Amino acid sequence: MSTGADRLEQLGPVFRWRDAQSVGLSDPTLHRLLADGRLERISHGLYLQAEALVADLDLVVVAAANDRATICLTSALARHGLTDQIPPRIDVALPRGTRPPKVSAPVRWHRFAPATFDLGRDVISLDGGYTLGLYAPERSIVDAYRLRHLEGDELGREALKTWLRQRGSQPSRLLEVAAPFPKALVRLREDLQVLL
Repeated sequence: MSTGADRLEQLGPVFRWRDAQSVGLSDPTLHRLLADGRLERISHGLYLQAEALVADLDLVVVAAANDRATICLTSALARHGLTDQIPPRIDVALPRGTRPPKVSAPVRWHRFAPATFDLGRDVISLDGGYTLGLYAPERSIVDAYRLRHLEGDELGREALKTWLRQRGSQPSRLLEVAAPFPKALVRLREDLQVLL
């Protein structure tokens, strides 16, 4: 008789409830594996195998909750080395009209316009086979400028200065990314004129 532990081998280190169902793990078996310490519930419908080592577990939780989730603002700037700030919560964007999921990770949700949501959006790979969106450096700088009422004026300006010192930075590309955001574009042009 199977205890369900053998079926865990068919799953990744982090898996969803529906993945467990697809390999034949019933709810009572999941509860027993949780009680035995073989699994840990890390968010609603999301499980971590007890022996698994997972880097960026909070990001995996976010990725599992919504496949459109995208790291943005201060969190994206920090990942790109464009700010020294360490945000207390992960800044994550979803297309406007999308309900933010309930997650155990410390997240500050943002809603971005669907028409520009994918502009500058890349995808990174995480443990467990998950992927998560991450805005490119240029888009992250533009967002810091356009949302300066949330982040303050200095975040975008300091990120811009750091970015300009990096090899391969192209101000024309930055202005191209900023074009759909007129308010950010005006301020970016002014700062670029001073800095260049």
